Amino acid sequence: MSTPTPEPALSEIRGPQKLGPLTPLVGVWEGDVGIDLSYHNNDDVTRHTSYFERAVFEPIPIQENGQQVLWGMKYSMTAWRHGEEAMDPFHDEIGFLLWDKTNGQVMRDVVFGRGIAILAGSDAGPHDTELHFDAKPGDPSYGILQNKYLMQRAEIKDFTSSFVIEDSETFSYTSDLLLRLAATGEEMHHTDKNTLTRVKRLHPGSAYN
Repeated sequence: MSTPTPEPALSEIRGPQKLGPLTPLVGVWEGDVGIDLSYHNNDDVTRHTSYFERAVFEPIPIQENGQQVLWGMKYSMTAWRHGEEAMDPFHDEIGFLLWDKTNGQVMRDVVFGRGIAILAGSDAGPHDTELHFDAKPGDPSYGILQNKYLMQRAEIKDFTSSFVIEDSETFSYTSDLLLRLAATGEEMHHTDKNTLTRVKRLHPGSAYN
């Protein structure tokens, strides 16, 4: 009986590395252990919701801002509550993940369908397996915008998120929006977390040809 070939460690993976620490994310991913903690207006209660999620990360051509060179990918993350997989998703976001090698920065440029736009980022090395994306309202670089209704009803006070590359086929994330809720007059943490497994590989250099 032949012995299965073990999965390579991240440090052993070879191939195009122009995306820096974003490289392992290229592909299509699915995760079925998502947990969302949020305030439900109709029921006036804060509770957990479990969900299934599909994420796609596709390389984009090189981006140049004068002397700044950015490598990155466009991405989407869509989530359905368990039992509602055939219905409309309850969460949908699209955006870009960007790598600035010279300045050692990763960025998450994301738009949510609810009328929210966030540019978040932090320092990162080319082989980091834990990436942080942070933003605050009013920050001139990594900031937050939201529509007028949400500003009045659920003002975002802070955004923190982390992606952790578990191995060559698995990554997990956490996300935390600190909200000031008009309905309760208090602040709360709207959190999401999930672990996803790669279901399809995409060529890391496909957009550079």
